[in-house]
Amino acid sequence: MSRIAPVLNVLSKVIILFSATFLVPLTLSWMLDDGAQLAYDEAILITFTAGMLIWLFTRKAQRELQTRDGFLLVLLTWTTLPAFATLPLLIYLPELSFTDAYFETVSGITTTGSTILSGLDALPMSINLWRGLLVWFGGMGMIVLAVAILPLLGVGGMQMYKAETPGPMKDSKLTPRITETAKGLYLVYVGITIACALSFWLAGMTPFDAVMHTFSTMGLGGFSSHDASFGYWNSPLIETVAVVFMLVAGINFSTHFMAWRQRSVNAYRLDPEMRWFLAVTLGSSLMIALYLLFMNVYPDFWISLRFALFNTVSIATSTGFASTDFNLWPYLRRCGCCSCPVLPPARAAPAAA
Repeated sequence: MSRIAPVLNVLSKVIILFSATFLVPLTLSWMLDDGAQLAYDEAILITFTAGMLIWLFTRKAQRELQTRDGFLLVLLTWTTLPAFATLPLLIYLPELSFTDAYFETVSGITTTGSTILSGLDALPMSINLWRGLLVWFGGMGMIVLAVAILPLLGVGGMQMYKAETPGPMKDSKLTPRITETAKGLYLVYVGITIACALSFWLAGMTPFDAVMHTFSTMGLGGFSSHDASFGYWNSPLIETVAVVFMLVAGINFSTHFMAWRQRSVNAYRLDPEMRWFLAVTLGSSLMIALYLLFMNVYPDFWISLRFALFNTVSIATSTGFASTDFNLWPYLRRCGCCSCPVLPPARAAPAAA
């Protein structure tokens, strides 16, 4: 127990900080009087109390974390926070099981985007906002946020950052101090988020839908406040905005950070990963559009490109939005006598809802 107590001590501070995130949907719930206020009040109380109790039991075990402690802390963070995030769902939707609620919150925080909920249009706005906010937090990473904030409480974040960050990025500092790097990444993330929300709003979304879908777009998680997802609007302009910001969010944020820090686009020009990402994604969209046109799924090239581009970018970036049921698009299959591809008879895909 003495070995993991220092890790639990840091985890307790992360949980206490996490309890403050419920204030965002709580504020919206009070403004709209949507009936979910009690759920957030109880969620804040339970989460804060749990964090404080863990801190009280481990407060004498503080020490500098080692690399292996960082791995354990990351694991505990990604498994514990979704459990507390289920509280508003479990309290407001008593028919929901813990397993289903935990699936929903893990899907949000990990930006997977799968959902077990239906009737999203009828849910309180604050519940949908909470779902979107989880995706937004997960988009940049709860750990990166913790690394930016925990030093204010006297906790170093380097081991957490190294344990959380994949690939060679962990060994290359964007700034001399890891806390400054984390804050810089989130500053860029917030700036692009604001631009995305304004763009959705100007394109025709309500302010709430603009914020909710901005969280899902920037986090590449795909949660929506409508069962029909982007088919709810059937708007080429809104879909174009989503495509642009899904591509922006799909680019490594270290590249965005360097471009912002250097006040130059050279960071984009010198990033081979970004060039290949855009080339493959946009090239695939064009080929699929031509195929849909050839198969007479849509009446002209531009409509084919519209649906191919939106849904291909959504899949390629792992976002998960949909503007039509692309499962009904025609597909390539192979004939029984050899391996040559055979086109099935053309069939029309339904228009977006």
